[in-house]
Amino acid sequence: MLMPKKTRYRKVQRGTLRGRSKGARTVCFGEYGLQALEPHWMTAQQIEAMRVTLSRALKKMGKFFLRVFPQKPVTKKPAETRMGKGKGNPEFWVAVVKRERIICEVAGISEDVARSVLKSVRYKLPMKTRFVKKSSEKVL
Repeated sequence: MLMPKKTRYRKVQRGTLRGRSKGARTVCFGEYGLQALEPHWMTAQQIEAMRVTLSRALKKMGKFFLRVFPQKPVTKKPAETRMGKGKGNPEFWVAVVKRERIICEVAGISEDVARSVLKSVRYKLPMKTRFVKKSSEKVL
């Protein structure tokens, strides 16, 4: 599973999912992408499922780029534990995905193939997404 090699702090606070994504809102590396329409925490398992689906669908005809990485640890207390006694231990890792963030991109394939590939990826994700193309005009 994906997880950082080294972190500054072992446990982090939950944070907020309000607002739009600060970065990664345009297609940069590929020609077509998948954009999140609602905020969510994507687990490392979901990102891995997305990666496997992309690599199997594209084989050697195209290239894909993942634009999310799980760098937030989520802690849980053990089952049947009383309240108090501090925060639980890290259980899994998540990537914070806010609205309008590009999750993955594909390149080197036609638009209709890209649509079908990204549609199969969409089924693996816990949020609403949409298909986007690289814009021709430059935005500064």
